[in-house]
Amino acid sequence: MRELFGTDGVRGVANRDLTPELAYKIGRAGAYTLTRNAKRPVKPAVVIGKDTRISGDMLEAALIAGICSVGVDVLRVGVMPTPAIAFLTRELKAAAGVVISASHNPVEDNGIKFFAATGYKLPDEVEIEIERLIREGIPETNRPVGSEIGSVREIADAGDRYVRFAASTVDCSLEGLRIVIDCANGAASVLSPRIFRELGAEVIPVYSDPDGININKDCGSTHPAVVAGKVAEYGADLGLAHDGDADRVIAVDEEGSIVDGDHIMVICGTHLKRKGKLSQDTVVVTVMSNLGLRLGLKNENIRVLETQVGDRYVMEELLKCGATFGGEQSGHIIFLEHNTTGDGIVTGLQLAAVVRETGKTLSELAAQMERLPQVLVNVRVRDKAAAMEAPEVTAAIRRGEEVLGDTGRILVRPSGTEPKVRVMAEGPDEKQLEEIVEGIAVIISRVAG
Repeated sequence: MRELFGTDGVRGVANRDLTPELAYKIGRAGAYTLTRNAKRPVKPAVVIGKDTRISGDMLEAALIAGICSVGVDVLRVGVMPTPAIAFLTRELKAAAGVVISASHNPVEDNGIKFFAATGYKLPDEVEIEIERLIREGIPETNRPVGSEIGSVREIADAGDRYVRFAASTVDCSLEGLRIVIDCANGAASVLSPRIFRELGAEVIPVYSDPDGININKDCGSTHPAVVAGKVAEYGADLGLAHDGDADRVIAVDEEGSIVDGDHIMVICGTHLKRKGKLSQDTVVVTVMSNLGLRLGLKNENIRVLETQVGDRYVMEELLKCGATFGGEQSGHIIFLEHNTTGDGIVTGLQLAAVVRETGKTLSELAAQMERLPQVLVNVRVRDKAAAMEAPEVTAAIRRGEEVLGDTGRILVRPSGTEPKVRVMAEGPDEKQLEEIVEGIAVIISRVAG
């Protein structure tokens, strides 16, 4: 049973929930689990990187101590985007990779997540085993001494390696494009502007001066209106907003309109299909993707497969069905042809390349998808299971579906992290959607609130 690991590693308030003591145990248990079958006498190694949070140094030191204590070397790469760690784990032939980041969360939070040697996130059973060892401890016989203790090596050219890799994912110049990049004062602050410049774009970086405490603060992918204003100010062709660890991106067109993950998947999916490069003619999305995405891709005879919310589930479906492209509305997009996790920088490059190759503006490309109105209400409940199983709730959902018919849909699901049930409806009439959602929410509150 999971207690520490959520859908994206271990997260919490740094030094309160995610303490250095816990980080040490995570490093020790994680390194032991992921390297115990490694061939000796050569020591296995783990890549470790972080975002720009002030707590990163503290947690990194504790993680390193735990990793080295089980006879595993550390390849330290410093501040680095999460997708770069996935790449570098493969590139450096490491046994695993570790990222210290809480993604788009505020500065007081931090997190720890692992990548396997393949660059993929860990399967559930491996995370459960790491948790067991954190609780029960590693056998005391595993206490190497002398030369068998792990050591730390700095990988000075880690950033250069990722820059070369990311730039290689597009086969055209970006010359002639003026791009505003909001780096969220996070891990993308140096590398993202550099990569786009090396490909010929004129880059205007904003929020690219991290000080340890300003990560994601009123900027980045959760505040796309900020980059929209900068696009207007500088007369740019498009804007890109990363989150703190740069595994996602939200775009803005030349008119200042937001181009979210759904739009990006329609634009890039359609472009790949027309070039004969969309594997299985399939895009994998979550249940939260807008109905407009499905309609837009249907027009191109592209199959859409749905998963539950979470990029790990998108990845599982991609591997299962043999597709290579999918993602989330939040801008967490997976180009499996290029990387083994969501990569906001690579996604931004692919999007810019479509603009360059087609000669169309981003607003023209985004018009391939018409976003349907979507209404979402979160209902706080005492018992999520009771709310989902109540006959009154089921009946209310059925009535709403009858009203919408084939023109819309209703999605009611429990939150994975909070005592809430999320009620969402989408369709052509926003007022009608509000009435339907409110009716379902009232009943949920009455039976389980």
